[in-house]
Amino acid sequence: MEESDPPFVEFYKNLFDNQEASKKNDIVFDDVEEWEVPMIDLSRLHQGGWEGADCKREIAEASQKWGFFQVINHGVSSDILEKMRCEQMKVFKKTFHDKANNHRNLNFLAGSYRWGTPSATCLRQLAWSEAFHVPLTDISSMGGLTSLSTTMDQFATMVSNLAENLAEILAEQLGHNSDFFKENCGPSTCYLRMNRYPPCPISSQVFGLMPHTDSDFLTILHQDQIGGLQLVKDGKWIAVKPNKDALIINIGDLFQAWSNDVYKSVEHRVVANKQTERFSTAYFFCPSYDTVIQSCFENSIYRRFSFREFRQQVQDDVKRLGYKIGLPRVIKIQSNIQSYRHIASAPKAVDYS
Repeated sequence: MEESDPPFVEFYKNLFDNQEASKKNDIVFDDVEEWEVPMIDLSRLHQGGWEGADCKREIAEASQKWGFFQVINHGVSSDILEKMRCEQMKVFKKTFHDKANNHRNLNFLAGSYRWGTPSATCLRQLAWSEAFHVPLTDISSMGGLTSLSTTMDQFATMVSNLAENLAEILAEQLGHNSDFFKENCGPSTCYLRMNRYPPCPISSQVFGLMPHTDSDFLTILHQDQIGGLQLVKDGKWIAVKPNKDALIINIGDLFQAWSNDVYKSVEHRVVANKQTERFSTAYFFCPSYDTVIQSCFENSIYRRFSFREFRQQVQDDVKRLGYKIGLPRVIKIQSNIQSYRHIASAPKAVDYS
């Protein structure tokens, strides 16, 4: 097998040797049908009246039934989206040595660059991808007004506004205080993740990113036209059809807990592509670590917990078990534990949000 960048084959040699020794050729996913995820035109919000109200209702409905939706006329300029794509492509074209030592060579802080799955014990757990994880507060520390830092800052400003607006709409549709997000989810707590999924010669045996849910309130994703994002709908995996004009929004664990299971944090994954690399940029809308998450309704399914506690539990589970458990850890009502047991027993990817 040819060497790759990052050096998956060399670094995870034991996993490949074990796979060959056991003579397994497991297919980790089946061919799935491509669906159109709900598409919402946000320009209708500015029209007011029944049109604006109907748009808000559609946002809430998609968050309940899908946990995912797409938005167009979202306020993030196409120029910025294209610049963001070009800038991250340039970064990922650097040598692995430069990327792995990015705090010296690329003006990112140490620890920003991540690749593969350090905790993987078999090929099924190996994520064939690389990423730069950048808190918004670190963008200003990237060594001056470089083209990359300027573009990242513009992109982050636009998607931050979008995330806050969507969160406020979702809160209002539940009849609850929308100021919670303005007060707790500032730029100092959110981050960007630039992703690259290299061509994968064993694309039937590994994921680009393993099945997982996000641990934030909302995730906003800008992807290219290659495709590969899949999510669970009605108990089966479906592929998300790319749309060059749309941003993809998905609900995270915190919003599911805050909404008392009205809005759904849905399992999703990225499949590997044998011939073509894929790029995406994700924005994670997170609160401060001290923020207490509690249901906006009485008779909550979940106990009160801080974001710090939840993140630490996720990290501990991944380190100890190799996968994330997530929301079942904070179930309060005993009768709900059984319904979540299948979630806790199903391996999830290392969670990046």
